[in-house]
Amino acid sequence: MAFSLDNRLAKDCIILGDLKLCKLLLMNDSQYPWLILVPRRSSVREIFQLNPEDQMSLMTESNLIAQTLQKVFNPDKLNTAAIGNMVPQLHIHHIARFTNDIAWPAPVWGAKPAAPYSKDKLMKVSREIKEPLTDYFN
Repeated sequence: MAFSLDNRLAKDCIILGDLKLCKLLLMNDSQYPWLILVPRRSSVREIFQLNPEDQMSLMTESNLIAQTLQKVFNPDKLNTAAIGNMVPQLHIHHIARFTNDIAWPAPVWGAKPAAPYSKDKLMKVSREIKEPLTDYFN
């Protein structure tokens, strides 16, 4: 079975590109720098279902995304989570959090309705995120 992105992720996110293992998404919510990694493997719901090589690639790519968010946005805290209660397809959230963001210190889920990026802001944020990752995109 070929990989396909879950419909809800496709609806809520902007695709930034493909890394070695994962599709990199930007959540279309300008209130938080929020990236999502989705391993391009079909029918995978949990990290342990990946083969050992893919597990290592996921960890490497997750660390890369965390370092990129830290470098680009200098957040007070990075939240990383693989929850999947609403979207069963394996995906890892990476959210840059700030003590002055609208949900702090609570989780971002359901705190406020999403505020989609304007076209200009989306272009700026996408460029800022993708620039340090240039060598890692397929």
